[in-house]
Amino acid sequence: MARRDAPGNDAPPFNSPFRDLGRRLGPLPDRAKGAPRAERPAAGAPAAPAATENEAELFRAAVRGAVPIPANARDRAGATRPRVSTKGPVREDVAALAELNDLVSGVASFDISDTEEHVEGMVLGLDPRVLRRLRAGEFAHHAHLDLHGMTTEEAKQAVREFVLRSMVVGRRCVLIVHGRGRNSPDQRPVLKDRLKHWLTHGELGRRVLAFSSARPYDGGSGAMYVLLRRERRGKQPFRTLDGAKS
Repeated sequence: MARRDAPGNDAPPFNSPFRDLGRRLGPLPDRAKGAPRAERPAAGAPAAPAATENEAELFRAAVRGAVPIPANARDRAGATRPRVSTKGPVREDVAALAELNDLVSGVASFDISDTEEHVEGMVLGLDPRVLRRLRAGEFAHHAHLDLHGMTTEEAKQAVREFVLRSMVVGRRCVLIVHGRGRNSPDQRPVLKDRLKHWLTHGELGRRVLAFSSARPYDGGSGAMYVLLRRERRGKQPFRTLDGAKS
């Protein structure tokens, strides 16, 4: 058996399956023959712009069918301007005077809780513990007023005089008996509702700190404890004229 590497032996030393591929396929066609060879752009050179249609033709096609704005209306065209509020900022002194006016007139200055059997209220900002003590009867009342047998107008005047007189002599807690309304036509305590309004509005509303239905031994739902402010002695009221006090 002859060896492949022996002299005179033309057999290749290794298996080459594509050795005769060129002879079998024949010569390859010349791609460059008759066709210009594309040149590659130099490194860093800007790319050539692509060919486009005429820009004027494109613009006319885009605006075809549009209606021109009349000359006399061109000034009104444009973006809508935001609406500017003509209302100026609220002045702090005006807001303070409005709040003071509400306090003087007794508007929304009391926190009131009212049911068929119990009613109570206190000035906004007052310590809730004061109202709890008043409700529990811990403040001794130094005088009382009975409204039985009085008309609404008579009771209003009597309550006003009683509260003002109590403040002058230094009383802090008083008792006002308004009744349960059992003798009224509709069995409703009319004076109870009226008293709640009187104590929280107008002149009396500036002199009352809190009120609450009394304990059973003091009249229960037919009477009311009233806690008064301290009388400020030695201070005269003043009026404000154009920012000056007199």
